Amino acid sequence: MSILLIEDDPGDALLVEEMAFDSTSDFELVWTKSLSQAQALLETDRPDCILLDLHLPDAQGLDALASVQRSANGAPVVVMTGLAEDRTGLAAVAAGAQDYLVKGRVDADLLARSVRYAIERKRAENNAAALQASEQRSRENARLERGLLPVPLLRSDRVEVVSRYRAGREHGLLGGDFYDVVEASDGTVHILIGDICGHGPDEAALGVSLRIAWRTLVVGGVPTESAMRILEEILIAERPRRHIFATMTCVVLSPDRSTMRVIRAGHPGMMLRTGTGVQWLEVPGGPALGLRREPGQWPVQELSVDDHTSIVLFTDGLFESRIGPTERLGEDRLLDYARTRGDASADDFVDALIAHAESLALDYGGLTDDIAVVHVQMTKEGFGR
Repeated sequence: MSILLIEDDPGDALLVEEMAFDSTSDFELVWTKSLSQAQALLETDRPDCILLDLHLPDAQGLDALASVQRSANGAPVVVMTGLAEDRTGLAAVAAGAQDYLVKGRVDADLLARSVRYAIERKRAENNAAALQASEQRSRENARLERGLLPVPLLRSDRVEVVSRYRAGREHGLLGGDFYDVVEASDGTVHILIGDICGHGPDEAALGVSLRIAWRTLVVGGVPTESAMRILEEILIAERPRRHIFATMTCVVLSPDRSTMRVIRAGHPGMMLRTGTGVQWLEVPGGPALGLRREPGQWPVQELSVDDHTSIVLFTDGLFESRIGPTERLGEDRLLDYARTRGDASADDFVDALIAHAESLALDYGGLTDDIAVVHVQMTKEGFGR
């Protein structure tokens, strides 16, 4: 057990060394005579405990304690005071020291108990802080999840939505992947999938902003082309760093389910599940939002569909996972696997795609990026209406 003694008085230092030697604990003592010497040592080493005299040539009292705590890398600190400095010792404990010892009233057993107590108390504090941080992350994750992963806004039973999200880092916060589905009063179904570059709370918060703005624009009746330009303005205004951009695909399914309009902004393609199997669809598109200095332009592609067409949108985490030392799953392999599950239900199809990506990546670091998937299909009750 290593102890750093910061004491300028050689006599007092010798007494501490003798007590450490006489104690039943296995102490390894390092002595420094000033705060500056101790700070230099702490740059490269972290002791199990620090014994600090509050009267040093280059620091005094609680200022000395504060300076040591800033350099201690989380090591517990026990202060040493004079016979008439009980209040100073109590003040030091209130300021973050784990304990205090009064010079002249310390023996080997008391020193050993104080050091062990300080180490265990600091460990308990660190565990409590880690638990609090974990709980805070869970609360943040829950708030972000409510914003990124909404309940679809559906006005009828004519459409069924299956959605999934997998965080790319174990126990990590959600990243910037987001999606939404809104059915307008006239039966038009609007579908959104998006991905903020990067991973973390800033990206997730930006994703929430864009997702909520998109839903507001759709409910307000703003045309999709205009909505894309507005979303780009919002992204540029809200992004925490200038290099942040977002990919996005919007699909507008007509009320009679005979056509769909697709706008793609730098986002990967999609899958269509039809009566003849699973197809990959990647229409011409425009740049990702926020990627260029001038406002982006996004062409609108209109395609014919029928009641038996299901639309599957996803983020690139679904096919960018590593499946070999230098090999990724890729779009072609993902499509090949999807075709083997073409007859599966919507839930089973989506779950199978994600499980496939996870299993292949397991031996190569697991999923490194978030995965969002949204599967939209007509319900049997809606056929022919």
